[in-house]
Amino acid sequence: MTCSKSILIIFFILLSNFSVQVLSVVEDCGAEEDDGCTNKKAALPLKIIAIITILISSMIGVCLPLVTQSIPALSPERSLFVIVKAFAAGIILATGFMHVLPDSFDMLSSTCLKENPWHKFPFTGFVAMLSAIITLIIDSMATSVYSKKHTSGVVKPESGGEPEELAVVEAGGGHSHFHGHHHGAKLEVQGAQLLRYRVIAMVLELGIIVHSIVIGLSLGASNNTCSIKGLIAALCFHQMFEGMGLGGCILQAEYKFIKKAAMAFFFSVTTPFGIALGLALASTYKENSPRSLITVGLLNASSAGLLIYMALVDLLAADFMGPKLQGSIKLQIKSYIAVLLGAGGMSLMAKWA
Repeated sequence: MTCSKSILIIFFILLSNFSVQVLSVVEDCGAEEDDGCTNKKAALPLKIIAIITILISSMIGVCLPLVTQSIPALSPERSLFVIVKAFAAGIILATGFMHVLPDSFDMLSSTCLKENPWHKFPFTGFVAMLSAIITLIIDSMATSVYSKKHTSGVVKPESGGEPEELAVVEAGGGHSHFHGHHHGAKLEVQGAQLLRYRVIAMVLELGIIVHSIVIGLSLGASNNTCSIKGLIAALCFHQMFEGMGLGGCILQAEYKFIKKAAMAFFFSVTTPFGIALGLALASTYKENSPRSLITVGLLNASSAGLLIYMALVDLLAADFMGPKLQGSIKLQIKSYIAVLLGAGGMSLMAKWA
């Protein structure tokens, strides 16, 4: 998974550097008008409250699927888990379409940016599309590379190039020979599926982390007490439900405890870290400056493309076209309702955040 993470990190770094270079000739835009809500001293305690509450909400959301795995009704094999995962996938899809993408459109079409090139070309749609294609490439190539590594890892040279499970069972005789091949094929399918889950969990985590740092940075740099109050409540729900979706993917990836804890930790602290970073950069970071608008706008667009791809392809399509849901129309209908509820709830939150 290190390869896929490295490629995505390089992509986001290059995107950030590109935006900074483009801005080298752009002058700062005027400051925001004071509407009676801007108060730096009053905003500070609100930001500290935001760090604590969002951290707790994020931890609850991402840890909930991991903690409830001991409950039989919520194990990944049960129908209830599939329905909850569909609900969480709807939330991630709505996050991309209703929160991240519109923010990017607003930023990159701002009157603070020069007419040429920012108002001449739809950069948000282009970057989101490019991000989705790059995510597809990484998703496909990472799965292929790790599948080959997994296959070569179970082959013993002394067994004539046959998988170890098959070579061991073959020694038992004719009937065991057939059973061994059947068992080996089953293990191979399970191993390939597990690898898919691990690639999905890693790529999704990185996309969510980038988005979380950006929204945290915006909140931390803002001194508008009117908007911060609404943002705190909305972001708590946002991080909790988004964490549930990621937690479900981490659970299916069957990582060891340390890796599960590390992934849960990084998801939980990214938004609070973004807020703290925004606080530290409050004197230099201006939300409506061209530099900030373009950098954050391009990062939002790339994050939106990644989240939309992951939600539609790796979460929804993979489950709805899988044998479990294809074998039950009733479960499909329940899962569709869960997707609509998740997407609808998160879309409603776009009114406040």
